[in-house]
Amino acid sequence: MSTSLIILLLVAMAATAYVLVRGVVAMASGKDVSGQQQQNWMRKRVLFQAVAIMLVALILVVAGGPGK
Repeated sequence: MSTSLIILLLVAMAATAYVLVRGVVAMASGKDVSGQQQQNWMRKRVLFQAVAIMLVALILVVAGGPGK
């Protein structure tokens, strides 16, 4: 189970990095005057970061369970 959690964590980290890069590219392009697209990328990044943090906490709980 911990192996699958680690794989999920890696996927969440990769998604966070991808969304971060897309947000920076969108901001650097300067096409979105209202800033709505950058806000959407920021919200997605925060969501993926939250998922990654929850997975880290879950991995720590599983690793520190009884009998270990």
